[in-house]
Amino acid sequence: MFRKKKPEAPAPAEPVSVPEPAFSLSPETRALPEEARRVGATALAFLGDAAYELMVRSRVLSKNGGRVQALHEDTVGFVNAAFQAKAAAKLQPEFTEAEAAVFQRGRNATPGHVPRNQSVADYHMATALEAVFGYLYLTGQTDRMAALFARITEEEDSHETTETP
Repeated sequence: MFRKKKPEAPAPAEPVSVPEPAFSLSPETRALPEEARRVGATALAFLGDAAYELMVRSRVLSKNGGRVQALHEDTVGFVNAAFQAKAAAKLQPEFTEAEAAVFQRGRNATPGHVPRNQSVADYHMATALEAVFGYLYLTGQTDRMAALFARITEEEDSHETTETP
């Protein structure tokens, strides 16, 4: 009888203006550096993984817009262990003494498992980087988190500005 008209595919979305993640712990919930150092490395990595991924997702959305599947694919490029291991190697010389100590603890931590498609070395480096982000988040050092994240993404950003349309 009556056939439903197929909906037209939506046009690709334009990049949207997304503010930088507002990681603001209230002063009462921030940990002092001494307190944060007592938190286990894998717990710091757990927290850092969430903070890092939120920064990645915000960046991807602000740069690309688009369909959720495309956003997901772009995000995966930043959150896999191999990419994070390269980022950690790049940042390691710039770490403060406290960050270097947290990084060392994170790298030496024993994870519950290593994903099949990642090397053990990359996974340990990625865990260490996430531990640093967790430590910075827990201690309220969000400006430092943003600075490290900017260093991680600066090479890609420079490629984007040199590409011709």
